[in-house]
Amino acid sequence: METLDSTIVNTAVPSMARSLEVTPLSLKAIVTSYILALAVGIPVSGWLADRFGTRKLFISAVAIFTLASILCGLSVNAPMLVAARILQGLGAAMMTPVGRLAIVRTFPKSQLLDKMNFVIIPALIGPLLGPTVGGLIVHWWSWREIFFVNVPVGLAALWLSRRYMPEYRSDSPRPLDAIGVVLFSSGAALLSWLLEVFGEHRLDVTSGAILFLLSFALLGAYGLHANRTEHPLLNLRLFQVRTFRVSVLGGLITRLGIGGLPFLLPLFYQLGMGMPAWQSGLMMMPSAIAAMTVKALSPHLLRRYGYRRILIVNTVLMGVVIGLFALADQSTPIVVIVLLSFLVGSGSSMQFSSMNSLAFADIDARNSSMANTIASSMQQLSMSFGLACGSLLTGWYLGGLPQTDQIAVTNALHAAFITLGIATVVSSLSFWTLRAGDGHALTAKNEAPVATREPVTD
Repeated sequence: METLDSTIVNTAVPSMARSLEVTPLSLKAIVTSYILALAVGIPVSGWLADRFGTRKLFISAVAIFTLASILCGLSVNAPMLVAARILQGLGAAMMTPVGRLAIVRTFPKSQLLDKMNFVIIPALIGPLLGPTVGGLIVHWWSWREIFFVNVPVGLAALWLSRRYMPEYRSDSPRPLDAIGVVLFSSGAALLSWLLEVFGEHRLDVTSGAILFLLSFALLGAYGLHANRTEHPLLNLRLFQVRTFRVSVLGGLITRLGIGGLPFLLPLFYQLGMGMPAWQSGLMMMPSAIAAMTVKALSPHLLRRYGYRRILIVNTVLMGVVIGLFALADQSTPIVVIVLLSFLVGSGSSMQFSSMNSLAFADIDARNSSMANTIASSMQQLSMSFGLACGSLLTGWYLGGLPQTDQIAVTNALHAAFITLGIATVVSSLSFWTLRAGDGHALTAKNEAPVATREPVTD
């Protein structure tokens, strides 16, 4: 529901703008407001889960997201739609992290990789169907039905959650770090917003520099605060665990290259290769299909070759594939483009499966909630960094040339692909600090099923 909604909304922006009698660019706020709500909500999701329980919080999150979807569909003006999207983002900020936390606490580490991949595969249906479904809904009905699609899914999720969702909570929940919430959430939200608008060149350099410094100052102040308080919002001491540090920080660096592809590839297909929007949407499907396929294969590959070898080799191969898009143009056979798209989906899927699961390899049950919150927060920031990086590189290579100049746009995109490919290859160096046995707890098969254990609590 969440991934489908995020991919559908972008398709419907022109239709929304006509209906609400505003310009399409003014509705960019429906995307940025959602991202800001995620940046603010994710850091406190772990504390809320510890205090109120995973089951109650997950049910509340689904209910909030479903209600917000109804309000989005009933919106009569742009401010009401933006407000509803903020509420929707807050629901989403709790759904995914708390759902993953329940998985981490339910299954032993030897089963964690399989279970996380099993849960993620249905979520990949969103990017697979989103652009196509969104286009059909807008074409045959109206943009409002895009949000109403969430209602039956949300109601089914509520019923399933009440029946099957496990309840984990801390026996002695830590106090809320209010100062940490203000410092980190405001810094992360400001940085996410800046990356969103700066990538579109709608902010002058001086203002952008001042606001970037302010966001980094807020995050830096949080770092100082976290090291001095007994119960910080995000316990930065977890970065002393090597596998967690490499997974989170190495993942942040790698996503600078990979994260720009969802923005650059549709531009390349439409502006560089002259494809219509519907065909561009179809060209994204091989990537999603490949991602779903590799999710099922990744546990077997990681067990056979290990995390260190997989992450190093896969990161280098991803960089090469990204760079190969620089050789494509209108004369390139469509089957070659489909193959490249398939390889991008395969590599991205393997990369994210490896990095996301490795974060929990050496984290004990007592710190699982904190580790999950930190990893989720950094993933959200890295997504914004990747998209902004792709946009800024393309704009820089394009220079002052108009975006209607197909040759200039194609050349700029080619240069961006090469740059991101090189950056991705270089980012593989962050995984060299891993050891051959790292992640063994996730790939071993000798741990007893969780049913034979006592419930995992803090």
